[in-house]
Amino acid sequence: MAIVHREARQLPDWTELVLPERWRQLFDLDLERDGWLRIEQYQDGGTLVLRSEVPGVDPEKDIEVTVGDGVLRVRAHREMKAEQKNKKGYRSEFRYGELTRTIPLPEGFSGDVKATYDNGVLEVRVPIPAEKEPEVKKVPVTRV
Repeated sequence: MAIVHREARQLPDWTELVLPERWRQLFDLDLERDGWLRIEQYQDGGTLVLRSEVPGVDPEKDIEVTVGDGVLRVRAHREMKAEQKNKKGYRSEFRYGELTRTIPLPEGFSGDVKATYDNGVLEVRVPIPAEKEPEVKKVPVTRV
């Protein structure tokens, strides 16, 4: 019997996949470690509000919010470093990487998106278009 070596399979990049919150909780994934930006999403009147904790970043350099093709994409680059020096030795930990999230925009969206960053929290506000009532057209019925 011969031993056959196989190439390691490349797994697809799932960071752009939009999973419902219940599915993410079901699988209890460490999404932040895998590049998934955690977002709190709710509606405030006629505005969709997205909030995310992104501490320790410079919002002008490290955060990018884009709108296009019916989706809102948030990307953040984070580098964190912690050092401890004492008589017994030296300890250093670091954590860095890209966090991304893609959120579908409301149907018929066309507006001005506003993003703010305060005390480590990114908040994005998206105006929700007023729902149009379906156009109902009465068709006359004639006798033949």
